Amino acid sequence: MNFVGAIISLIITAVSLIIVSKLPTGVEIDNFQKALVSAAVFGILNFIANLVLYNPLSKIIVIPLQFVSFGLFNFIVNVFIFGLAAFLVKGFRLRWGIMSVFIGSLALSVVNSIIHHIVPV
Repeated sequence: MNFVGAIISLIITAVSLIIVSKLPTGVEIDNFQKALVSAAVFGILNFIANLVLYNPLSKIIVIPLQFVSFGLFNFIVNVFIFGLAAFLVKGFRLRWGIMSVFIGSLALSVVNSIIHHIVPV
């Protein structure tokens, strides 16, 4: 992905976070600037998780976990990253605790997928 694509993806994730915060998910974001920071933190954490989980040595453990969990392992990693991003960014709150993490992560995945389908990067 080139630099422009990364910036567009960052903006799409920030817009997705704003949309998710307007839905009844228990996710609260103060403003668009906090959404941009949250999207950047989310992207950095995803990058680190991909480096750790999908290197050749880790694939020995991760691929069987994905198979056994029918792909839910990726969702659990995404939920963890979503919660960690909310913990790290001031102005990004989860009103209902762990329930907001699960609902918000799922909603972010759906909204982000729809927007990325409309605006290809």
